[in-house]
Amino acid sequence: MDQERRGQWLRGVLDLCVLAALHRHESYGYELAQSLQAAGLGPIKGGTLYPVLLRLQRTGLVDARWRAGSSGPARKYYRLTESGAQRLRQTTADWRSFATGVDTILQEVTTS
Repeated sequence: MDQERRGQWLRGVLDLCVLAALHRHESYGYELAQSLQAAGLGPIKGGTLYPVLLRLQRTGLVDARWRAGSSGPARKYYRLTESGAQRLRQTTADWRSFATGVDTILQEVTTS
C-alpha cells in the first residue's frame, strides 16, 4: 500500500479508531499502538498517537490517569468517558454511512 495514501486515510480515522479501541478497555499508549497495528492499520508512531490522545483528553472524550507499573515505570492509562462513548456511537454511524457510499462506488470498479 502507498504509505502516503495510508497516512492520509489514517489521519481521517485515527480518532475514531482510538475511541473504539478504548471502548473495549482502558489502555496505555504503546498497547493502543500495538492493538491498532494488529487490527491492520499498520504501525502508529508515538508522534502520531500521543497528540491524538492529548486532544481527546482535552475535549473530554478520554480520561487519563497514571498507574504504577508492575515491572517498570508508571504508565498513563486512557479510558473512554461517557461523552467519548456518545461521540464514538455517533461517529461510528457517520463512518458507516460514508463508507457505504465509498463501497458502492468502488463496487462498480470491481464488477466491470
